[in-house]
Amino acid sequence: MLHTKVIDTNIEKILISRAESFISSSKFGASIYFTGTVRDLNNDKIVKGITYDAHNEMVIKSFENIYKDADDKFKIKDKAIFIEHVKGYVNLGEISIIIAVACKHRDQAYLLSKYIIEEIKKKSPIWKKEHYKKDESAWLKGTPILNEKI
Repeated sequence: MLHTKVIDTNIEKILISRAESFISSSKFGASIYFTGTVRDLNNDKIVKGITYDAHNEMVIKSFENIYKDADDKFKIKDKAIFIEHVKGYVNLGEISIIIAVACKHRDQAYLLSKYIIEEIKKKSPIWKKEHYKKDESAWLKGTPILNEKI
């Protein structure tokens, strides 16, 4: 069972309650919630917010592919996975991504949660522009898309 979505911050907020509703089931004994939030310091610069940009359809496709790859790799039958990532401006301390995983056993949930976030960082076309004090900003260097020429 999989839920994926890109949340436009101009229209709605990313909510843990949606993740809780999606993965809630008495057939699962373990639930993991990972939230990524905007932190106040990066590369010795004081951050006040981040703008995320993404190609929505490609991001959703990458999330689906990561789910399928996890399925093939770990062979965990009963699971629920919820992934949402924001697009738009996010203030300091606000959530930019939620990954919720429910499985029968905690080791499965930990394994899947860590695998999913690491693969998203490598494979999903999501870009970050950090905003700093004094109205400075910069797009961060990301991971090249596979087969991209550098």
